Amino acid sequence: MKNHRVLVGMSGGVDSSVCALLLQRQGWEVQGLMLELCSGGAGSAADARAVAEHLGIPFSVHDGRAAFSAQVMADFAESYRAGRTPNPCIVCNRRVKFAQMLSAADALGCAQIATGHYARVEFDGARGRYLLKKGKNLQKDQSYVLYRLTQAQLARTQMPLGEIDSKDAIRALAAEAGLRVAQKKDSQDICFIPDGDYVAFLRRQGVALTPGDFVDEAGRVLGRHRGLPCYTTGQRKGLGVGGSAYPLYVLRKDAKTNTVVLGPEEHLYSGRTVIEQCNWIAFEDLAEPVRCTAKTRYSQAEAAATVSPLPGGRTEVVFDTPQRALTAGQSAVFYDGDTVLGGGWICAQEEY
Repeated sequence: MKNHRVLVGMSGGVDSSVCALLLQRQGWEVQGLMLELCSGGAGSAADARAVAEHLGIPFSVHDGRAAFSAQVMADFAESYRAGRTPNPCIVCNRRVKFAQMLSAADALGCAQIATGHYARVEFDGARGRYLLKKGKNLQKDQSYVLYRLTQAQLARTQMPLGEIDSKDAIRALAAEAGLRVAQKKDSQDICFIPDGDYVAFLRRQGVALTPGDFVDEAGRVLGRHRGLPCYTTGQRKGLGVGGSAYPLYVLRKDAKTNTVVLGPEEHLYSGRTVIEQCNWIAFEDLAEPVRCTAKTRYSQAEAAATVSPLPGGRTEVVFDTPQRALTAGQSAVFYDGDTVLGGGWICAQEEY
């Protein structure tokens, strides 16, 4: 007999609650699980438990704080220490959230897991691969932060909200079902830095904020900076450097020399970058140049590009038009229409 048990990751928000609701209506035997990843989630746990009780499904809380601290928070701190600007959600999804949910699903006898992400998973019989696609609500699409998921993870994952084209429709489903979280606000901040003060977090993690020089592209000293983690590529405000005939922007950070390179805005644009540690979803590996669109930040529009394999598992990205503020540590994710081809981490300019 086919296993119809699914473990739904429940955060206490409206999206994951409606995810559980929809799967229950589809005939799945639903169990709810809250992954406790950082402190301060008591209110969310109460909401998730209340929704589970309302739906009449089992609910449990799994303590994932140790793995989250080791895999996500430590990586976040180390990335800033190395002069990169990370996206912790991308790291968390593959290493912690989906990995721990699948482990819990095995322990609970569930064949599948499900999340409230705005994306879709489909099996392509011709390729023999599971594909990750954009959610139909393009304004909320979260495929960018899911591009590092493996075939094994995608094979056991459902994302029913990917088929719904508006947030209003999701809230309406929650209200109609009498869920108390129907009008609950979406979370926006990094979950382990709720006040948004990531510099203070880095200090607590032991990341030294070592002052150094602001320099121009010729290496001339323009002033002093407060420490590399205080700045990101494209930043203009808060530099405290005057005397220039034009506005100065952060062009890049160099961890080896502890310098921040400043220059005019037009020098922020680049037509080429290199990415590393690529994860390909639509195919096993990139064997030849491929035309696609590329997204280099979560909130940024896609841009037409060609990706080509390089030695050592790296990938070259050449854009049809130069892109602004390509930032080391962020992800470049590649699409063919609504299908995620794959992606990887943007390298620092001095590394290629």
